[in-house]
Amino acid sequence: MVTRRNALGRGLDALIPAAPPPRSASEAQDASPGAELAVADIAPNPDQPRRRFDDAELARLADSIRRHGVLQPVVVRRSQPGAARPYELVVGERRWRASQRAGRATIPAVVQELEPSELLEVALVENVQRRDLNPIELALAFRTLLDGGHTQEEVGQRVGLDRSSIANHLRLLELPKELQEDVELGTLTMGHAKALLQLSNPERRRHLRDRITRDGLSVRAAESLARSLAAPRAKRSEKTKPAAGKVDPNLRGLIDQLQAHLLTRVRIEGAEGHGRIEIHFHGPEELDRVARSILEGRRA
Repeated sequence: MVTRRNALGRGLDALIPAAPPPRSASEAQDASPGAELAVADIAPNPDQPRRRFDDAELARLADSIRRHGVLQPVVVRRSQPGAARPYELVVGERRWRASQRAGRATIPAVVQELEPSELLEVALVENVQRRDLNPIELALAFRTLLDGGHTQEEVGQRVGLDRSSIANHLRLLELPKELQEDVELGTLTMGHAKALLQLSNPERRRHLRDRITRDGLSVRAAESLARSLAAPRAKRSEKTKPAAGKVDPNLRGLIDQLQAHLLTRVRIEGAEGHGRIEIHFHGPEELDRVARSILEGRRA
């Protein structure tokens, strides 16, 4: 669970003045705070931590803007000399995109003098305040701040999160791209992703991911399965060894197939055509899941 501190870094409250913004386009010529700027004069923020913009949400916001206008100004900075557009967006890209869709020529904007190094931090704080970023977007933004020389503690202080929350988000970047995309799309929660991180074997990760999405496993059930599959092979197969001390390759292969299919520990004991199979489970949820996996195979 993400823990938020009371004090955030430099967010919208510090950037937008209390006085109501002037609305005329002529007042924008001096680039004073509270200007009405041409939408075409604003370039998107290259350091925007948000990577995904829901098309349906943008359509709804555009419809609202057509009826009511933009109720909160975006924040921009002056572009560097030679830039294609005179202003660069700092925060408010969703409002800016929706204004384009709505056919607006201008948008209310607050012009702030910010250094390029401040762009990501301010945009990140604003998105954290609004809870607009998915866990992967947060992790990538945190990584960029760390690459800029900040420590995890400093990043946490700037965005109002505990250092452990920063570390937990960064761990998500250890997942392969396909699983990161599942988290971005909301197919997997952050809790499910942390369960997958317990497994280093790519095939078992994929099997667990498929079982989570197919059976709707809770985070607790996913964690239990991951712990079982992550147990050292020596412990999992300790009682499957015959008296001679060697495991039949065919038997070992069958055990691996059963464990991959059931996503839990399996033990086979016996020899010479008789024996028993043990299937481990932890709690009623996992028992129900394992039983359904076996019974579905029988119906097939």
